[in-house]
Amino acid sequence: MSDFRTFEDLEAWKACRDLRLFVAKRVVPSLPKDERFRMADQLLRSSRSTTANVAEGYGRFHYRESAKFVRNSRGSCYEVLDHLIAGKDEALISDELEAEGRGLVENSVKLLNGYVRYLEKRAGGNP
Repeated sequence: MSDFRTFEDLEAWKACRDLRLFVAKRVVPSLPKDERFRMADQLLRSSRSTTANVAEGYGRFHYRESAKFVRNSRGSCYEVLDHLIAGKDEALISDELEAEGRGLVENSVKLLNGYVRYLEKRAGGNP
């Protein structure tokens, strides 16, 4: 086993991955067929962006630049939440799915915020 660390070791990335998998495996299959190409596409894109931005920031090797991508990931988390709220409001997903998704978003954002604080501290405190 290698000691090489990757973005996959980050708790923030793992939480975003849980959100992405929830969207892909639980929310999208529950959508009505006519929404699978509209809301499903938006949900999948925004949820995939949560992990992709963390990974891209990790690969930058500069704290300030990494923090920028982590903030983008946080924005994508809130985009997922907005789509879930819209899905609930329009009776496309259940209250339970929206509530579960909301919890995953909140956890992801909490961990992303912590990661941003760490990166800013390492960069000298300047955002």
